[in-house]
Order: sequence, then C-alpha cells, then structure tokens
Amino acid sequence: MMRRLFGKHRWSEGWHIHHAKSGGGQMLICVSGRGWYQEWGCEPRELRPGDVVNIPAGVKHWHGAAKDSWFQHLAMEVPGEETRTEWCEAVDGEAYGRLG
Repeated sequence: MMRRLFGKHRWSEGWHIHHAKSGGGQMLICVSGRGWYQEWGCEPRELRPGDVVNIPAGVKHWHGAAKDSWFQHLAMEVPGEETRTEWCEAVDGEAYGRLG
C-alpha cells in the first residue's frame, strides 16, 4: 500500500509501529517541503526532497512536517506477513516545538 501524504506546518502522524510476522516495515520518500523523522530513543532526522527512509518492522517512529514548512512525502508499506499498524501516543508538543 502506498499513501501520498500532504502536511502543513506543525503536522505529524504521531508515534506508530508497523508490525509484521515477517518482512514488513515502511519506506518514506520526501517529495517537497521540509519534515522530520524520528525513531523512539533516537535524535530526530530532518527530511528534505529526495530523502528516503527505510523503517524496519517493529520500529516505533513518527514523521511529519517541520513547524514552518509544508511537507509532502510518499509512505509505502513494505510487503510482509500479518502486517498491521499500531498507533501510539501523540508527538510531544514541547519537543516538537524545539525542532528547527
């Protein structure tokens, strides 16, 4: 499954995990604007047009627009067995506000 996501400034999908018995995960391709990607317990990574992120199954993460930019990206689900998405908590507004 592939989704084309548009986000205006200060938009994020919230923390989530793509589960799979085998295979699975997600791939992001940044198309325009500027955004962020972060894995749980790691520093955020800025995303710009042309950036690609491969996210293995089981990795808790979020992605979304920078606070001062539109962000368009393609989000593709990697094929796998018994795949599902678990939606977790919202991205902390204070931490998000500190991002450039």
